[in-house]
Amino acid sequence: MTTALSVRGLKKSFGPPDARKTAVDGLSFELNQGDVLGFLGPNGAGKSTTMKMVCGFLAPDAGTAVVCGHDVLTAPIAAKSALGYLPEGAPAYPDMTVLAFLDFIGAVRGFDGAARRDRVQIAMGKTRLEEVAHQPIETLSKGFKRRVGLAQALLHDPPVLILDEPTDGLDPNQKFEVRKLIKEMAATKAIVISTHILEEVDAVCTRAVIIARGRIVADGTPDALRSRAPSGNLDDVFREVTANA
Repeated sequence: MTTALSVRGLKKSFGPPDARKTAVDGLSFELNQGDVLGFLGPNGAGKSTTMKMVCGFLAPDAGTAVVCGHDVLTAPIAAKSALGYLPEGAPAYPDMTVLAFLDFIGAVRGFDGAARRDRVQIAMGKTRLEEVAHQPIETLSKGFKRRVGLAQALLHDPPVLILDEPTDGLDPNQKFEVRKLIKEMAATKAIVISTHILEEVDAVCTRAVIIARGRIVADGTPDALRSRAPSGNLDDVFREVTANA
């Protein structure tokens, strides 16, 4: 299998020199094309910090990430061109319409003319945004804003997707549609999903990594992790491995 994403010894601390707090402490894992990784951990475990470093938005203190053969530190443009990133909160320009924002993202990604229009229409179709295409983003519900964020991550059809809480704020029907979309894309992409929703791991993930205090405390398929608890319940495994970290 082709290694699409290699995370190598990432470390990050914050705070003054005499009171540094370690957020990520030497994380390493690899992801192949076709993998959907559930990236789990309690609040403050280092999930979002790890994702920001992988995507090149935050410089690590040590380590690096390699995306489709491109080191995010030494070849950042090539690495980022192979990535689609849905950050926490899905920031966007609130006064722009959905269509104008996605058209802008298409231009930033280097598309022009008919190719850009096609990319925008495909992204809106996949995320079911046609009905709000001409609404300012600031007028949208939290769920629709999240879908706009997902659309911009998908627009350039990247081989690696990094999705931070992709179903946050969505209603049950919207969650079903997004999970269905993730499963449809999985065959040709490597996907990392940060989530607090353990049922999401069962629904779409081929593998799960649980971190606590910036370190990996469990790594395996959902079935393998579930077998670690007498109850067979993923929630019990999560509680046990994070409590003992």
